[in-house]
Amino acid sequence: MRFWRFSAGPLLALSGAVTPRTLTRFVSIVVLGTAFLDVQTARAQSASPPSPPTSSASSASQSAAPAADDDGSLQLAEPDYRVVTIPTTLRLPRHGSNFQLTHRFNGNLRNGDFGFQASNLFGLDQGAVVGFEYRFGIMRHVEAAVYRTAIDKTFQFYGKYDAVHQAASTPVSVSGLVSIEGENNFQDVYSPALGAVVSRTVGDWLALYVAPVWVHNTAGILNIDRDTAYVGVGGRLRLRPTVYVVAETSPRVAGYDPGEPSFAFGIEKRAGGHMFQLNFGNNQGTTFGQTARGGNPHALYMGFNLARKFF
Repeated sequence: MRFWRFSAGPLLALSGAVTPRTLTRFVSIVVLGTAFLDVQTARAQSASPPSPPTSSASSASQSAAPAADDDGSLQLAEPDYRVVTIPTTLRLPRHGSNFQLTHRFNGNLRNGDFGFQASNLFGLDQGAVVGFEYRFGIMRHVEAAVYRTAIDKTFQFYGKYDAVHQAASTPVSVSGLVSIEGENNFQDVYSPALGAVVSRTVGDWLALYVAPVWVHNTAGILNIDRDTAYVGVGGRLRLRPTVYVVAETSPRVAGYDPGEPSFAFGIEKRAGGHMFQLNFGNNQGTTFGQTARGGNPHALYMGFNLARKFF
């Protein structure tokens, strides 16, 4: 049984003085300003004079440095900051940014027969839950993000520290997570969370993830003080140069566990700095707290994620 109050209304601000139009302008200014700064930086770098020649020993040392040390380089096996919902260990360059849109249709694809689904355009006619995320690299290997979803008008603020990166002598990548979310535009039912992500890539074609997360106050809507611990498990398989399939599940291992464990799967296409993903899952929730509360029994929702990098 679910205890969520769904709201597919317009995006609201943190207070009555900030209108959706003002918030839209602010996000647009931030995105456009970041893109402008990226262009100016690229021009300045291309116009700078070449560096003087170095000794052969120094050149050999520099050429031996792996490209993976560049936070902004394309990671073919790990091109995005989410699998579907669970986070990845992909690093964000210092002062780089990423914008992501999450979209989950309200229509349950497991309800009714084919005719019923076709009459509702397979859920597209039944509204949707929309979320917006913006993340920024505040320093090397440290990023901060703000995310807002229409479910209970929830705001989530979180940070990620990419402590370890997979290399020849290091078999895995490890990132630490800290988060707090609140409903009603961050005014009620606060749920802090702590977690980590451990990943292992295999060549340029496979990435595997394990993400243990602890969330406090997962039954706050019932005025019950409960916590939940779950372990997100997922992977991304590269089928073609720019085409991937993804899958994940988040079973609860302790604490409050209504519903069923969340699961999702999908297919995605990378196009330059864009990533488009078509996904299916039993949970419209996308925050740590919403994932901890589980998915809807006997439900399957269609949705998509759309991401754009700015670096």
